[in-house]
Amino acid sequence: VSEEDEASIVAVRGAHPTWGPKKIRAWLCDKRPETKWPAQSTIGVILDRHGLSKHRRVRRHAPAAAPLAACAAANDVWGVDFKGWFLTGDGLRCDPLSLSDLASRYVIRLQAVSRPDAAAVWPIMDAAFREFGPPWRMRSDNGPPFASVGVGGLSQLAVRLIKAGVIPERIAPGKPQQNGRHERLHRTVPEGAGDPLKEDTASPPAANARAQQRRFDAFRRTFNEERPHEALGQTPPAKHYNPPARPYSGRLREPEYAAGWEVRRVRHNGEIRWRGELVFIGEALIGEPLGLEPTDDGVWRLHYGPIALGTLDDEANFERLKAGARPRLEPQPKPPA
Repeated sequence: VSEEDEASIVAVRGAHPTWGPKKIRAWLCDKRPETKWPAQSTIGVILDRHGLSKHRRVRRHAPAAAPLAACAAANDVWGVDFKGWFLTGDGLRCDPLSLSDLASRYVIRLQAVSRPDAAAVWPIMDAAFREFGPPWRMRSDNGPPFASVGVGGLSQLAVRLIKAGVIPERIAPGKPQQNGRHERLHRTVPEGAGDPLKEDTASPPAANARAQQRRFDAFRRTFNEERPHEALGQTPPAKHYNPPARPYSGRLREPEYAAGWEVRRVRHNGEIRWRGELVFIGEALIGEPLGLEPTDDGVWRLHYGPIALGTLDDEANFERLKAGARPRLEPQPKPPA
């Protein structure tokens, strides 16, 4: 590329800082068609050399756990999310975790935690399961601790859910409307009109975590028992939340697989042994049994419980389920009471 042409490329970028190589090349070809302009990849190199490139961070997304289920009855699907964190009056971080039943909009938990990790979230879920019975599915976004970028998008928390008899399902990346019933708990009035949860409980924040939790508890009682909900015919959620009897002892059970499937347990380093080879699967599944379903074409489908993880062939080539794909769920019978 001549110095003159390179200077023209840099000049266009200077005049239009948000234009990338593709737009710059198209503009130059239109304005000066007599010149043979370089490919957009070369223009990208030129911009980079002059310090004019804006490198985007590549974001890895967890694969969706399962097709999103209908939530027709209580405890079919619960939604879970974190409200944005803030500092209480004593300067300590507060992360409000919310759990709600998506059919009735009943708020199961609104709990302040010191850290948004599995160690803090699981005891809250466990206590909720004991009080109300576990849901059949738990819907979340793709962030930790609910999901990971590992195989199947499974995190340690998701593995625990499966062992408790709950299927984790995740919305598509950047699609919060797919968990809209739960998201509206955090913004229960039209966009731009404010955020009642924040206004009622944290404007300003309480003096400490204990005082903040008292505010969350009061908000939850009012939301469930008094506040009319438009989607419920202007009646409060408590009039519609009648969870079915589904006992939960707190015991976590390993998945079981059908006859004819191969079963491999994940080793301490995240690997399984297959056809004499070691295949890395993922650290979230250490110690867990995986099921391999045979197919007619000689490829084995790899599962953890109801969640499809990918495929393995007889040469020990593992192909993960691609991010954003919807895996096929095996029919799961409801466990006996």
